[in-house]
Amino acid sequence: MLKVPPHQVAGHEAVNGKLGPLVDESGRFYKPLQGDERGSNEVAFYISLSTNSGIPEHIQRFFPTFYGTQLIEASDGSGLKPHLVLEDLARGQVNPSIMDVKIGSRTWAPEASQKYIEKCLKKDRESSSLPLGFRISGLQIFRSKGLGFWKPGKKAAQKLSTEEVKLVLRRFVSSNTLNDLDLEPDCALASTVYGGSTGILSQLLELKAWFEDQTTYHFYSCSILVVFEKELALEGSNPGAQIKLIDFAHVYEGRGVIDHNFLGGLCSLIKFISEILTAPNECKTEVSAKDGQKNLINTDNGVVADQENFVNSGNGVVADQENLINSGNGVVADQKNLTSTDNGVS
Repeated sequence: MLKVPPHQVAGHEAVNGKLGPLVDESGRFYKPLQGDERGSNEVAFYISLSTNSGIPEHIQRFFPTFYGTQLIEASDGSGLKPHLVLEDLARGQVNPSIMDVKIGSRTWAPEASQKYIEKCLKKDRESSSLPLGFRISGLQIFRSKGLGFWKPGKKAAQKLSTEEVKLVLRRFVSSNTLNDLDLEPDCALASTVYGGSTGILSQLLELKAWFEDQTTYHFYSCSILVVFEKELALEGSNPGAQIKLIDFAHVYEGRGVIDHNFLGGLCSLIKFISEILTAPNECKTEVSAKDGQKNLINTDNGVVADQENFVNSGNGVVADQENLINSGNGVVADQKNLTSTDNGVS
């Protein structure tokens, strides 16, 4: 029997008669194929990925298992529609904390229309994509069985400022409850979730090593899904922390060129997580916990990002939205002052 995914944090949801993904009891995730080239692009990517012997097995594990396509009854009642059939990444999870991180300062491909580019740029400018090279598209953090999840609205999550993103990355691995905004995140679970040989940081570094060499694909508007079981972490057990790459409607041929846009955003995310691990008690944000989350409410409004002047964000990514140009390698740059950075993004 098909049902709405219980732990979806981003993207279109199959609620209130809308078209969205469904899951079944066997652990499969059914994603509606978009009717334009985005749907065919995503199918083509999964076919290419599954048949590409040049991608190492340890990298293949970062992608959802692909089971082909299938016609099923759409969630909006419009009849049979083609769906991608993928691995349900939340299967077996009880109360997972999940974060969807969209990677890249540029979320549009060179082949995109001007109208689509303008649409993407508007979202990028209202988020942390430009100053950080990534943004949080959605998340849920388990608090307790009594309190349930802390799950800000999607639009609110996407418009988090640089300092708010830093705060959320720390709160994601904190043990203190989320109902008191005056509490500074304790990062008590950082070493268990982010650290260790099988933790999130180790997996991100493994992925980074591949992106430093791979020139087969360029990933635009693609996300890294971060998942772990907080209850297990609190008990001192293995929380099953894992990352998965998702959303491939905008993947294009690399044509022998490194994907600097994705790599730059990935390096930026790695930097912030590394800082939490090396100095969890010193990694203070420039805003208090209360100020940083005053707009993070369970609605899709209320968080306003500073759009006037994105400057050096502390990770080496410099971007002034008034002077953004395409640098030719998929990275958005500041045309007034193109400087070298330590994460490959200028």
